[in-house]
Amino acid sequence: MTLRRVVFDSSTLVSAALRPDSIPYQALHHALRFCDLCASRETLGELKMVLTRAKFRQYLPDELRRQFVQLMENHVRLFVVRDEECFAAHPVSRDPKDNKFLALAYECEADAIVSSDEDLLVLHPWGDVRILRPAEFLNEVR
Repeated sequence: MTLRRVVFDSSTLVSAALRPDSIPYQALHHALRFCDLCASRETLGELKMVLTRAKFRQYLPDELRRQFVQLMENHVRLFVVRDEECFAAHPVSRDPKDNKFLALAYECEADAIVSSDEDLLVLHPWGDVRILRPAEFLNEVR
């Protein structure tokens, strides 16, 4: 199956930002090269909020974290998520904060969500959307 449009959750993106030798970083690199990486204002807002936390300074300076957010803003395909009608036909996450990724995947007709979050992974497949760990995604696109 070709993965044309993908959504990355915040935990995977944070891992990619903080550890450039990691599987999440490799997955993000491949997604940027071979797929439409989809985001919404809500998902980008969460990424920005999480990456500005002081606890991440020990891993990556403030400026590099800001540059990572800017890179994402410049290279994603932005979608407006109008409502969450998708939950009428598909289950919600047991963690309500993850529903923004499901709603985005529905809105952009994503082929996959790339996540390390068990609250999302347990929903695989979510309708027609595959929910893959970063390593599984890499195996698909290589």
